[in-house]
Amino acid sequence: MSQSTTHSTAALDLKTTFGFWVYLMTDCVLFATLFATYAVLRGSTLGGPGPHELFNMPFVLAETLILLTSSFSVGLGVLAARQGQQARVLFWFGLTFVLGVAFLAMELTEFSHLVTEGNSWRRSGFLSAFFTLVGTHGLHITSGLIWMLLLVPRIFTRGLNAMMVRRLTLLSLFWHFLDVIWIFIFTVVYLFGVAR
Repeated sequence: MSQSTTHSTAALDLKTTFGFWVYLMTDCVLFATLFATYAVLRGSTLGGPGPHELFNMPFVLAETLILLTSSFSVGLGVLAARQGQQARVLFWFGLTFVLGVAFLAMELTEFSHLVTEGNSWRRSGFLSAFFTLVGTHGLHITSGLIWMLLLVPRIFTRGLNAMMVRRLTLLSLFWHFLDVIWIFIFTVVYLFGVAR
C-alpha cells in the first residue's frame, strides 16, 4: 500500500470517527430534550395513575441488569476483536444481540401491559412523555441490533481486518451510550417516579 493511500485511509477513518462522535452528541441533545419534556410533564396525569402506580420496579430492574450485562459483553467482544479472536468476537456479539433482544422484548411487554390497562400515550401528558422517551431509547436499541445483524455476517466473509475492528468499536460505543441513557431513564423516570 502506498504512502498516499495510507494517508487517505487514515484521513477517512478520522472523518468517520469524528462524524460518529458528532452523531452521538446530537443524540445527547435529542435525549436531553426528551428528559426535559418528561420533567415538565411528569406531574400532568389528569387525575389518572402516576408513576408510582404504574411501574413494576422488579421488572424494570431485571431489564436494567440485562442491558448492563450486554454492555459488558459488547466490551469483551471489542477486546476479542482487537486481539484477532474471531470466534470470541462472534460469541460476545452474539450474546450482546440476544441480551438486546431480551431487553427490547421486556420493554415492549411493559408498553403492551400499560396500553392493555388503558394507560396509553393518549391518556395524559405524563404518559405521552414516558412513551416518547422510553420508546425513543427502544428505537435506538433496535438500530443497534440491526447494526449487529449487518456486521456479524461480514466477519464470517471478510474476517477481522482493521476496518471491521473499527466498525465494531463504533458499534460498542453506540451500545455503551444507550446503556448510559438507560441508567438516566432508570433513575429519573422509574426510581424518582416511584419515590413519593
